[in-house]
Amino acid sequence: MKTQYYTASTLDGFIATEDDSIEWLSTLSDVGKPEDASYPRFIADVGAIAMGSSTYEWIVRHAEQVRRELGKAWPYTQPAWVFTTRVLPPVEGADLRFVQGDVREVHARMRQAAGEKNIWIMGGGDLAAQFHEAGLLDELIVGVASVTLGKGKPLFTRPLTGSELQLTSVQQMGSGMAELRYAVRKAA
Repeated sequence: MKTQYYTASTLDGFIATEDDSIEWLSTLSDVGKPEDASYPRFIADVGAIAMGSSTYEWIVRHAEQVRRELGKAWPYTQPAWVFTTRVLPPVEGADLRFVQGDVREVHARMRQAAGEKNIWIMGGGDLAAQFHEAGLLDELIVGVASVTLGKGKPLFTRPLTGSELQLTSVQQMGSGMAELRYAVRKAA
């Protein structure tokens, strides 16, 4: 079981625009063949999801599009923990837990729910940094896209200190993206 930060980033290190949009992903013309993508294998091994409120709100804003594509407003079957200090609307049919506070306490509950499967830190950069600072992040999987934004929401909101990142694989995905995998080696 691993706790993984799986995300896409622009070449200049942003996961979203300043207004939390990830529409830049749709500008990519060549990300390879669908059967070469890692997402289907990745999501099959996920037993619990963590996300921040901005990520959750983006999903809620796009619920109708998801409903048209999948027949339901929420795209995940796994339980999801949404880290927020605000009251957010629930999505019908979604297994959601709205939480706040120390990620260590929530991670323990997520581990129990995930069983043998992995925990996906979906976003954003601040939440991923909190899991890293708590010593809970095991792997980074970042699809680096051939797009630049100049400004936006960063991949991480602060430097990853206290650990070493070891590159474990690189996969080219068409001419528009490369997926980088890093193991997080905790300092002794």
